[in-house]
Amino acid sequence: MPLSVRDATPADVPAIAVLYADEVRDQVNTYEYEVPDESEMARRMQGIVDAGYPYLVAELDGAFVGYAYASSYRARAGYRKTVENSVYVVPGQQGHGIGAALMQALIEACEARGYRQMIAVIGEPTNTASIRLHEKFGFTLVGVFRGIAWKHDRWLDTVQMQRSLGVGTTAPPQDD
Repeated sequence: MPLSVRDATPADVPAIAVLYADEVRDQVNTYEYEVPDESEMARRMQGIVDAGYPYLVAELDGAFVGYAYASSYRARAGYRKTVENSVYVVPGQQGHGIGAALMQALIEACEARGYRQMIAVIGEPTNTASIRLHEKFGFTLVGVFRGIAWKHDRWLDTVQMQRSLGVGTTAPPQDD
């Protein structure tokens, strides 16, 4: 079976929780310290889906290899047409087009929902794979916040990138 991307379901939560746990424990792609359990990950996923955002899973040969979702960039009403993306790929599966497939599907899903801007918040400028993935999809560097997070006994910088969706800022939003 080829690589496929589909909407996430509650049955995907255990695999999502395992992948995210690795990110929390060992990486700096999230600045969370405590590994959330499956019930917390299910609650988070349901909250994102209930709010109308896309939550996707990638499978290769029927096996889970990653997930992605978009969520609110900020809580204020003025940001309602801007989303923040998150893309996670199973260790050892990076570099095989999984992140790109997830990103493409996520962008399309967000455009179909009428979102106008997508923000990437990338933990550490040394995460060149994530930066390159975002550049491939038209994201541009907005800036680097220096030393704004502390994890694994060091201060971390955070990269912010941005991409327009659909008509972007060329027209006012159409409110539903």
